[in-house]
Amino acid sequence: MPAYVRFQSPLRHERGHFPGVFALVNGLAKEGKLTAEQERFRRANNDWYDAAYPTPDASVYDPERNPGAVAWFRTTATHLVERVPGYLEILAAHGVECQEVRSADPGRVVYEDDVQVVVVPPPSGAGAVPAGA
Repeated sequence: MPAYVRFQSPLRHERGHFPGVFALVNGLAKEGKLTAEQERFRRANNDWYDAAYPTPDASVYDPERNPGAVAWFRTTATHLVERVPGYLEILAAHGVECQEVRSADPGRVVYEDDVQVVVVPPPSGAGAVPAGA
């Protein structure tokens, strides 16, 4: 059973990684595309996530030191994963694809805590399997 789960775009960003669910929704907000209700959801839930678990130091995501570093939830962090569907609904309403992927070994761990890991994925993305596959 995979120990990690991530919600991400099936399309690579211009920098080569697959943007995660929060980056996708925050991108829509930055572009001014969210409805007032969607923006309230985003702000309230982003605040909740910020309070619910540690935010790794920004250096973890340094593109030279850790190219392509991305965060994965531990599958045991169900209290965090159970809020993701609201973000997925926002993305679906705007026609933005997002997939759930799971892995027992998503890459080289550069940060970890009780609920998440940040990894540098292998170049091929090996080890990540779309849910239901």
